[in-house]
Amino acid sequence: MENSKARVWKKITLFYGLTMLFSGVFDAFVLHAGKMDAGNLLYVTGSMWSPALAAFATKAIFRESIRELPWKWGASKYAWLGYLIPIAYALPVYLVVWFGGLGGFGEAAFVKHTAEIFGWSNFRAGVTLTLFVVLTATLGLVGKMSRALGEEIGWRGFLVPELAKVVSFPAVAMISGLMWAAYHFPALIFADYNAGTPVWFGLGCFTIMVVADSFILAWLTLRSGSLWPAAILHGSHNLFIQSIFTPLTADTGRTRYIIDEFGIGLVITVMIAAVVVCRKGAAGDATSR
Repeated sequence: MENSKARVWKKITLFYGLTMLFSGVFDAFVLHAGKMDAGNLLYVTGSMWSPALAAFATKAIFRESIRELPWKWGASKYAWLGYLIPIAYALPVYLVVWFGGLGGFGEAAFVKHTAEIFGWSNFRAGVTLTLFVVLTATLGLVGKMSRALGEEIGWRGFLVPELAKVVSFPAVAMISGLMWAAYHFPALIFADYNAGTPVWFGLGCFTIMVVADSFILAWLTLRSGSLWPAAILHGSHNLFIQSIFTPLTADTGRTRYIIDEFGIGLVITVMIAAVVVCRKGAAGDATSR
């Protein structure tokens, strides 16, 4: 009979190979266009669903059922944590930038553009910004989660539970985080998935931030026994950073080195959040599930 640990590592290797293969097809279109939003975001959607397709294929090849993935919803508190944690680690960074003179807030050009898109040209700036944030923070999660779910079925639904069978929790988070980060590298290095900082700076900040976030995501998954909290966190992270906080921020030169997924700000706050969540949640108990 095949050694169980060897079988797990074979599944992990196949999964990652298929993920990079599938996502590489869509990344090629993105790199050819040089823009992440090329193809009306269909290329990005395909790339983000590649981990899920790889997980399904790996399960089929090893004659396992996809019903074994952690589909159940789990306790609602973990879903709420998934939504709120990104706000907790992202908002402080932007507040420091806005009120510390490191970047502007809600510049006139952004307010005008938003009002035109939403049909609010006769509204005051404060009303426009308030409605923008409320609608985006709620209804906007649907679109973000529809893509994030594809990644999380693979990374946290398949990869994290498999890794938990053969390594300790810190190794689960570190390995899955590095694999997740590397999956983003082509678009980050060769397309416009960056904030305009030098590649070495953006790549370094992004990698550290993603690995730190992987500790939170792995903990949520293993503690809840569900992939949904991770999908919500991933969607919430993308929503608040990419669609709310960064668009609300005017770059004054050094701003890009602090905000977004490629600045030093989130590196610091996500690392702090990872330490707090893991310590409070007794991560060591999670791996025994």
